[in-house]
Amino acid sequence: MGAWLGSIGLQRAAVEREAVRELERLGYGTIWFGESPSNKEALSHAALLLDATERVRVATGIASIWLRSPAAAHNGALTLGEAHPGRFVLGLGVSHAPLVSLLGREYRRPLTAMREYLEAIDGFEYRATPPAEPVPRVLGALAPRMLELARDRADGAHPYLVTVEHTSRAREILGTGPLLAPEQGFVLETDPVRARTVAREHLAFYAQAENYRRSWLRLGFGEDEIDTLGDRLVDALVAWGEPEAVAARVEEHLAAGADHVALQALGPEPVDQLRRLGPALGLA
Repeated sequence: MGAWLGSIGLQRAAVEREAVRELERLGYGTIWFGESPSNKEALSHAALLLDATERVRVATGIASIWLRSPAAAHNGALTLGEAHPGRFVLGLGVSHAPLVSLLGREYRRPLTAMREYLEAIDGFEYRATPPAEPVPRVLGALAPRMLELARDRADGAHPYLVTVEHTSRAREILGTGPLLAPEQGFVLETDPVRARTVAREHLAFYAQAENYRRSWLRLGFGEDEIDTLGDRLVDALVAWGEPEAVAARVEEHLAAGADHVALQALGPEPVDQLRRLGPALGLA
C-alpha cells in the first residue's frame, strides 16, 4: 500500500516532513506526490521526502515531461537512486493541456512526446557513481497506447483517477510483468451527501481535462455524467464510508490486477484519515 500525498504535499516543508514520517511509521510502503507548474519541483521534492524518512519508497506521480529535459530527469533520478538505494521511483507523465499552456508550450501529440522523451533518456550516458540498483521508471498512463508504451519502454504504470474496471483493462494490456500501481482517492465519511461533496470538489478540475474525460468515456460513463459529476461516476472514482469500505475497494483493485494501490485522502485531516484507514488495510 502507498499514500498519495495530495494536499499534504503542498504544505510547508517542516509540516510535510512530519507527515511523511508518520505515514512511514503507519506502514505505508511508498509515498507518491504530484507536480504542476505551480507547486514543488518534483526531484527536489523527492529529495526532501527521502531525507525526511528512512525506509519508505518515494515516487513521483507524476513528474511532468514538460518541466525538465530528459537529461535532467535521467540524471536527477540516478542521483536520488544512488543516494537512497532502492527507495526512489521515477514516475513520468504528460500532464494536462491547461497546465502545459502555463509554460507557453503547446500540448501536442503527448504519446509521441513521451516516446521521444524516453528514447532520449535511454540515449544518455551517466558518468557519476551509478545507483547500486536500477531506478524503476513508471508512466502515468490512462489510454491503451500509453499503457502499451509503459509496458514496452518502462517498468509499469501509475494510473490516476481510475476505476477498478480500468485496473482490469490496464493489467490485460500490461501483461504479467510490469508494475500496475493505480491511485485511489477516498473519504472516511459515511454520509453520502458530505462524502460526495468532498469528492466532487476534488474531481471538478479533472472533469474539464480532456485526457480524463476520454478515459471515463472509454469506461462507459456518459458526457452528462461527467459534466454533472453524477453519483455513479463519483462513487466509481472515489471510495467513501468506513475504513472497511475503502479497504474493500483496495482489494477489488488488487483482484483486478494491481500490484500496489496509492491511497489519497480527500478533504480535511488527510494524515488522520490515512491513520484511521491503516488497520483496515492490515498495516502495522
